[in-house]
Amino acid sequence: MADEKNFQAKAFTAKGTSRDTVDLPGELFDGTVHMPAMHQAVKAYLANQRQGTAKTKTRSYVAGGNQKPWKQKGTGRARQGSIRAPNWVGGGTVFGPIPRSYAQYVPRQVRALARKSALNARAREGAIAIVDLFDFDAPKTKNMLAPIEKVGGADKKVLVPTNGAKPNVFLSGRNLPNVHVMPYSDVSTYHILWSDLVVIEEGAL
Repeated sequence: MADEKNFQAKAFTAKGTSRDTVDLPGELFDGTVHMPAMHQAVKAYLANQRQGTAKTKTRSYVAGGNQKPWKQKGTGRARQGSIRAPNWVGGGTVFGPIPRSYAQYVPRQVRALARKSALNARAREGAIAIVDLFDFDAPKTKNMLAPIEKVGGADKKVLVPTNGAKPNVFLSGRNLPNVHVMPYSDVSTYHILWSDLVVIEEGAL
């Protein structure tokens, strides 16, 4: 459902100094929070991370067992056809995992709705902050740590969507376990919902 009010976000300079709040763009931040779309997007994202390489050997792949261990009749024991049958120690596995794809496809419009919903959910919580510009001359962790602490993300999981790929900014945040830096265009619903605070570079919006 849509909310009539315009969402606002706290704004900061590149060094973390607070400035006037800014209005978030209405076409994106319109209050829409579609839970089923977010659930589908996150479930598909996690499924797509699976390699699907788990494999066990069925009886046809276990070495040995090419002949009957004893004749069919007359021994008094139960008939057996192979020492690699699943009921034997060292035998094959029944219905074990084999390599497969866990990939799930989500339509583009559903992905867009889910990401929009996640951003609106964070905006409702006041968990979005805007920073003028991230532009580091060299990759240094303290360059990223200082502004993150000043915007209130010291003890939170922080997502930092940047305006395009910025290697120095990414490398500056790589050593911070609770900070995830990535281009705004690559941000997914999962990343937004993972974070407690979304610090967006102003140019990305």
